[in-house]
Amino acid sequence: MTDSTLPRPAMPRAIWVLGFVSLLMDVSSELIHSLLPVFMTTTLATSALLIGIVEGLAEATALIVKVFSGVLSDYLGKRKALAVWGYALGALSKPLFAIATSTGTILGARLIDRVGKGIRGAPRDALIADIAPESVRGEAFGLRQSLDTVGSFLGPLLAIVLMLAWHNDFRAVFWVAVIPGALSVVLLLFGVQEPARNTGRATQPLRLASLQRFTADYWWVVAIGAVFTLARFSEAFLLLRALKDGVSVAFAPIVLIGMNLVYSIAAYPLGKLSDTVSHSRLLAAGVLLLIAADLTLAWNDGWLCLAIGVALWGLHMGATQGLLARMVADSAPAELRGSAYGFFNLASGIALLLASVIAGLLWDQFGAAITFVVGAAFATSALALLGMRPVPTARIATFHK
Repeated sequence: MTDSTLPRPAMPRAIWVLGFVSLLMDVSSELIHSLLPVFMTTTLATSALLIGIVEGLAEATALIVKVFSGVLSDYLGKRKALAVWGYALGALSKPLFAIATSTGTILGARLIDRVGKGIRGAPRDALIADIAPESVRGEAFGLRQSLDTVGSFLGPLLAIVLMLAWHNDFRAVFWVAVIPGALSVVLLLFGVQEPARNTGRATQPLRLASLQRFTADYWWVVAIGAVFTLARFSEAFLLLRALKDGVSVAFAPIVLIGMNLVYSIAAYPLGKLSDTVSHSRLLAAGVLLLIAADLTLAWNDGWLCLAIGVALWGLHMGATQGLLARMVADSAPAELRGSAYGFFNLASGIALLLASVIAGLLWDQFGAAITFVVGAAFATSALALLGMRPVPTARIATFHK
């Protein structure tokens, strides 16, 4: 039990540093990704289906690679080294976007970038869980996610400024993304010290005896995460929705700016809230927000519906992403957290690939409205699954009252 009379411990400095590392890499990535669907559509004449396949393969690759990096971080007891390699690979992929002349090159660059994200993701999340005191773990994930999302709207904002200044020169803008990517690697390398308890080969994560230590509550979190991801396809389709509404090429990233601004503002207080309220209820509220976002975006092609839908999308991200990360940490043994994040992201990666391909096919065949309606249907399925949650273990139950 957590004694509510004790003062909340201070947030460790390393959590702040990890947040700013994420911020810099997200500025780098979103500077490119906020323009990439527009670049592919207008310059490379790529179809919505092919964009969905590229996005699905890229994001699924990132999530699937997290299995191996998470397991390896548990086996070695070393989180930081893997995270550094992952951020470095992401930074090295950025020049490829600037020189790309075909969809195939874009796919290759996206896969390299997302492999880097996959390598760093599970060890970084496990490192946060290792560093943060348990009583503020939700706040720590929320803080990291909030700073990460600040980068997610600064990147598109910078993209708009540079596109206007450089007369829609996509490639010049893509070259700028190299700078914050490199800075994120330097900051992580010199700004974070890994806890001493993570040294040594203390566990064999892939042994059956180790996997059997994951509880039914953990596997429920994996299942709900996968179904939820089916409902939340690539954000590239938010950009396509903006283009459909007549937003100009230079201003298309404003959609991601708005979404990530709401996301950033919501992530920290909602992450802190998850330390004291029922996780199932907070997650259900997030799913309801996604359903509302999808139905609003499907309603009509007006700017008002676009703005409301994008804001609701950002709010649901703030309510759910840090929460799911905390739920994984709470339901898994401490020495197997890297593996826990890995398997969670394997399931979510497969779901994201399916979701993005389905969304692209629906968009090409039936248009935007049906795409978002089907997303709402998947979200409703996730809401139904929430009612089937097993009773948490005694240790976990203290955080779900």
